[in-house]
Amino acid sequence: MANAKTNYDAGNITVLEGLEAVRMRPGMYIGSTSTKGLNHLIYELVDNSVDEHLQGECDTIDVILEADGSATVFDNGRGIPVGMHAKGVSAERVVFTTLHAGGKFDNNAYKTSGGLHGVGSSVVNALSAHMTVKVKRDGVIVQDTYERGIPTTELEKGLLPVIGKSRETGTWINFLPDDTIFEKTRFKEDDIKSRLHETAYLNPKLTIRFEDRRKEEPEKQIFHEPDGIIGFVRDMNSNAEALHDVVYIEGEAENIQVQIAFQYVNEFHEDVLGFCNNIYNSEGGTHLTGFKTMFTTVINNYARELGTLKEKDANFTGTDVRNGMTAVVSIKHPDPRFEGQTKTKLDNQDAAKIVSKITGDEITRYFDRNLETLKSIIGCAEKAARIRKSEEKAKTNMLTKQKYSFDSNGKLANCESKDPEKCEIFIVEGDSAGGSAKTARNRMYQAILPIRGKILNVEKASMDKVLANAEIKTMIYAFGCGFSEGYGNDFDITKLRYDKIIIMADADVDGAHIATLLLTLFYRFMPQLIFEGHVYIAMPPLYKVLPARGQEEYLYDDAALAKYRKTHKGTFTLQRYKGLGEMDAEQLWETTLDPERRMLKKVEIEDARMASEMTQLLMGTDVPPRKTFIYEHATDAELDV
Repeated sequence: MANAKTNYDAGNITVLEGLEAVRMRPGMYIGSTSTKGLNHLIYELVDNSVDEHLQGECDTIDVILEADGSATVFDNGRGIPVGMHAKGVSAERVVFTTLHAGGKFDNNAYKTSGGLHGVGSSVVNALSAHMTVKVKRDGVIVQDTYERGIPTTELEKGLLPVIGKSRETGTWINFLPDDTIFEKTRFKEDDIKSRLHETAYLNPKLTIRFEDRRKEEPEKQIFHEPDGIIGFVRDMNSNAEALHDVVYIEGEAENIQVQIAFQYVNEFHEDVLGFCNNIYNSEGGTHLTGFKTMFTTVINNYARELGTLKEKDANFTGTDVRNGMTAVVSIKHPDPRFEGQTKTKLDNQDAAKIVSKITGDEITRYFDRNLETLKSIIGCAEKAARIRKSEEKAKTNMLTKQKYSFDSNGKLANCESKDPEKCEIFIVEGDSAGGSAKTARNRMYQAILPIRGKILNVEKASMDKVLANAEIKTMIYAFGCGFSEGYGNDFDITKLRYDKIIIMADADVDGAHIATLLLTLFYRFMPQLIFEGHVYIAMPPLYKVLPARGQEEYLYDDAALAKYRKTHKGTFTLQRYKGLGEMDAEQLWETTLDPERRMLKKVEIEDARMASEMTQLLMGTDVPPRKTFIYEHATDAELDV
């Protein structure tokens, strides 16, 4: 059990501004009100507990998904200060009701912090139907309660009521997400477990206990990774052929701690993850820029020293050098700056400088003593450069020889507007649905691209087959921003011709397969389309009900039909749409194309590592793991009956 070592009391709680507008604009604070934002509530509380661990005050965190839909997070840290604050109430009350209030703004209480914005606890409170907080410290247990951010516990002379005694210290928080705020209130356990596992890798002395009590048989899992990020990289490459042992380097300068682990595998891929103060930065940032730039420089210098690159040869590109690399770059920064509240990209320029210097010094020292590892890495870069050059020729030939014309071959029916912010393109399977969509659309800003059947599975195909595929070539040309295949980077998001790329497939198994193949293509070759929020999936209705009395209505899923059956009085006729081709142009417009009435699902990626692994598992060539996954998750499937 961790014991209090440093001064952390009510005086450390600094108030910057009141809690306002969180419920009105939750996306500003947690990214979205989708499942991603919902899970983020748990991450905010876990990050606070991890910050206690970083101070040496906590070694165990528990995360429980309760049977009633709520979540509990508790730790054995020092406990949130509960003494009288300068505002005249308990410091705990200030923390949970005031935006930007917390010990992280006081350099004496926390040296480094993941949740630096200081809004975590108060935002979780504001977006919860109810919350209960229990704090153990100073020999007692106190409790506070809230409903939608409003305190419901009466204070005694400004202090919280004591509900018990304890020699232990720590904070216990239970909250139920507000169903008037979130689209769904069921936490996604796989994403949460992945995040907790990452946190354990980044903190080798920390134990995180996870429990899901929503199932008949409660699921329990313990995350403890004493090998740290070395084990992280090793586990990420567990299904690949490693070319050498995991390389680990570390260093510290200007109060910035740097840890880097990497390993090369015999595959064409690059997987470099960045973390700052235990927070995964999905869009990278300055720490990754510093690492990648210096690593490329070092490898090019060695390649020339060893004679692999001749005087007339151009340097390897960064993607050449990182071909086959799996890496984790983790830094601890005393004053991190992020782009966005959800901390997806690090923006500190000093991080780039420090990471670059430590990478240059330590990796040079390592390679001077491990020449065989160096040669294998240069070999990967050399191989990637050869393939890149041949692919550049193939792409040039593809774009210069292939003739495209709008509408003339029955393919792309482009829109009239040239303003990308207003334009959208629908990818539609089948001539029948494509014909209806062309008739139904608003020609000013809606383009229609019909495709024939199922496109190539790019996860299994060689690059020459991908580049030769007619459907894929048409999409690359239509989007206008090129593509990136991992050996170079010709993708330019600024040239994208459509703000929305909408996959419009039938609501059946074949339609789901087509959508999956398209998403695999976008994720592997044009990932920025997804990361920057341009990819959507259309939601055509499954049913049309025509009541004997009253107005006809479209229903988008079986749950809507069940609700209609319960609430509707009288007889009605039910029409089941088995495909988009069964709708006429007018029906297709009013249900699926009309921006005022349609439903779209935005494609988002919360966990890039998990997404990459799942894509490889479900769409790759290795059959046994895929079968195992399908059998294990068979009961999770939604059957169309």
